[in-house]
Amino acid sequence: MKSQATMICYLMLFLVTEYSCYASKIHIKDGDKLQRPEGKPKTGRIQEKCHGPCITSSNCSQLCAQHFRGEIGFVCNQNKWQKSTETCTSLSVETLFESYSKVANHVLDTAAISNWAFIPYKNASSDLLQSVNFFARQLHIHTESENIVDELFIQTKGFHINHNTTQKSFNFSMSMSNSTESILGIIEIPKEELWNLPPNTSQAISIAFPTLGAILKEAHSHNVSLPRPVNGLVLSVILPERLKQILLTFEKINKSRNARAQCVGWHSRKRKWDESVCKTTLDVRNKVKCRCNYTNVVMSFSILMSPKSIDNKVLDYITCIGLSISILSLILCLIIEATVWSRVVVTEISYMRHVCIVNIAVSLLIANVWFIIASNFNKKPQDYNWCVAVTFLSHFFYLSLFFWMLFKALLIMYGILVIFRRMIKSRLMVIGFAIGYGCPLIISVTTVAITMPRKGYVRPDACWLNWDNSKALLAFVIPALVIVAVNLVVVLVVAFNTQRPSIGSSKSQDVAIIMRISKNVAILTPLLGLTWGFGIATLIEGTSLIFHIIFALLNAFQGFFILLFGTIMDHKIRDALRMRMSSLKGRSRVAENASLSPTNGSKLMNR
Repeated sequence: MKSQATMICYLMLFLVTEYSCYASKIHIKDGDKLQRPEGKPKTGRIQEKCHGPCITSSNCSQLCAQHFRGEIGFVCNQNKWQKSTETCTSLSVETLFESYSKVANHVLDTAAISNWAFIPYKNASSDLLQSVNFFARQLHIHTESENIVDELFIQTKGFHINHNTTQKSFNFSMSMSNSTESILGIIEIPKEELWNLPPNTSQAISIAFPTLGAILKEAHSHNVSLPRPVNGLVLSVILPERLKQILLTFEKINKSRNARAQCVGWHSRKRKWDESVCKTTLDVRNKVKCRCNYTNVVMSFSILMSPKSIDNKVLDYITCIGLSISILSLILCLIIEATVWSRVVVTEISYMRHVCIVNIAVSLLIANVWFIIASNFNKKPQDYNWCVAVTFLSHFFYLSLFFWMLFKALLIMYGILVIFRRMIKSRLMVIGFAIGYGCPLIISVTTVAITMPRKGYVRPDACWLNWDNSKALLAFVIPALVIVAVNLVVVLVVAFNTQRPSIGSSKSQDVAIIMRISKNVAILTPLLGLTWGFGIATLIEGTSLIFHIIFALLNAFQGFFILLFGTIMDHKIRDALRMRMSSLKGRSRVAENASLSPTNGSKLMNR
């Protein structure tokens, strides 16, 4: 690791040195002379001045001497030729660029990517990209088409173009590592753009980086969200100034159907991805096509990925309206439970059943509140810890909802199978809270402990469990799947056992058994996994939009389902609620009659 870090330092020193050397050789003021030590031969100049008439402010250039590359520029000043620039060197730019690219290839190796985190200078990756682009601008293409550099982690190609050239393209195929499949990238110069070129020959150069996107750090401003992952090659292009637009095709690294792509260009001065310079013309599962504007400050392009759910206004409306109804339903459910509590918890089984209903409603209510907070959370870099906290609480209470559903199903099965044994309320309470809140707490804390060191707990674009990097979402999906499976088994066991005839059964008892099975199925089905069964289906590639709509409906209306199937459709709760209302009406009548009694009437007359 030390050798790689040292190599990075050498590279950065090399970049600065090269840039300084080149900058010192240009834009020399008129009349300045290049200073050299006495006795040393002059660099490969052919002559001190240009041939031909010297007209004020005119320019000319001469090639350097044999074995030297570059040129000497002259400007006419007071009818005399004076040197203005000199770039003579014994090494060709192409040779320097090849050596330079080998160093860049080494520091961009996947084995060295992790070492970039130890570089305190956060703009190092941006400087690397800018210096490569700057260096490539000095290259000269000698043949019709050239593969200038062909390394694993940096490739450079170039070709000649002119006014009559048909549509030209650069094609790259590079791997993220030695063991992964190649990722494709294409840069096309439209024919209508080539028509803007002059008749004489120009050149186009392009550079591709498969791993640079992983380390390219943006200079964040206050309105920029968390770091956005690059999901394709980073492609740079050096074009004549008259060319303003290019077409790009990127193969996606992450080919998730729900991952939306954004075509972007790297603004070298702002040191950030600029979405305004590109337009996404095609976004399918495997590839993205972009139309981008090329300028001297935006020469590098790629695609950013936002693993969001399908962007559909119908889903947004369903979720917004459904969550509002769900929260109101849950509040009403808790009010009803508090009103009829003393009348319905007459046995141990009924007591624990209503404890489950209350905790299910509380868990879902709190989870919905945190979901709304997370959806509207301002995901700035400085808010990362708050985003983690919101995600943790959402994760915990959604898990609590599932585990209380599990305990309720197990309680129903236990009440049916163990009918000759009296249940101990205190023991069931301990078991219920251990399952309902203890298990979710263990899972949530473990997930944070494992994923936080790598900052893989939350998604880069939303306050919810990460999937692409750390698979933290499995800490919710796996418990949900297991509980759904267990509850389905419970429903089957309940149905089988309640259908068996018992001693002293009669026709009315058979009807009661059928009604009990129907009630159990009606309550358990929406609460024990139907909603999240569709939710898990939406994670499968190629899932139809209808699955997303069904999941949004069921998820948003879970609170209403709890109120309907767990409270309103329970005839004992309805009876207790009617008795409670009758009792309140009776008290109000007694109070009204008392206020109209003769004693009170005489007092009013005396007044």
